[in-house]
Amino acid sequence: MSAIDDGSIDKWRIKRLIKGLEAARGSGTSMISLIVPAKQQITQISTQLTDELGTASNIKSRVNRQSVQAAIISAQQRLRLYSRTPPNGLVIYCGTVITEDGKEKLINIDFEPFKPINTKLYLCDSRFHVEPLAELLEDGSKFGFIIIDGKGCLYGLLSGNTRSILHHFPVELPKKHGRGGQS
Repeated sequence: MSAIDDGSIDKWRIKRLIKGLEAARGSGTSMISLIVPAKQQITQISTQLTDELGTASNIKSRVNRQSVQAAIISAQQRLRLYSRTPPNGLVIYCGTVITEDGKEKLINIDFEPFKPINTKLYLCDSRFHVEPLAELLEDGSKFGFIIIDGKGCLYGLLSGNTRSILHHFPVELPKKHGRGGQS
């Protein structure tokens, strides 16, 4: 298979996943959408989830509190599978979903997106937030840019919300200040 076919398969899988996650509904705020960009450290996210677990203990509704705590613990367990953030970032969806026959089911999904993701997202809601994943499926047109200033030159590419620096080199220019004083 070629790289083009692999990209098409990845897009198809993400589209199918988005449809499934958009249709999923839960009770209360028991569904966690967690998107970690590549430059974010896993330990920071883990600390944030630990703080949220403490905050979740203050929820008055017993059923909602238990489902939120179960989702946060599940997200923490998924996060422990990674020693560091993957190169394209990390996407985790955890939560208690109400099925068509009215039963509750715990869903855990974690994966590395096929393109780099720059969005950081942590939301507890009655639905999964898949908008950043939908942005990955948008047209991947690439635009080149050149930035020149008095200190150097930079060449880069912009594709969607991802930018990459191709080359940067500094320049030493003489100062404009002339020599000598007043005459």
